[in-house]
Amino acid sequence: MCFSCHGSLTVTDQLWSWVLSAIGVTGLLLVGRRYWWAWGVTALNEVLWIVYAVVTRQFGFIFGALAYIGVHAHNARRWRGES
Repeated sequence: MCFSCHGSLTVTDQLWSWVLSAIGVTGLLLVGRRYWWAWGVTALNEVLWIVYAVVTRQFGFIFGALAYIGVHAHNARRWRGES
């Protein structure tokens, strides 16, 4: 990983944000297909976003990732109750 420490994002930094976004969308598609384990994919993706936020010093992503984790956990509990 070639994360920038000087305030500007490198091409590698931008690549990681695209990869993490792709993992998140894939997780949501899998949830839509009603795979229970897909909730784990979405949660893991948010943990990776937190790591990315810390390493690149873009701390605003942490709030977003924690909010997504909360929403995903809430929906997973509700969805499990319906099964």
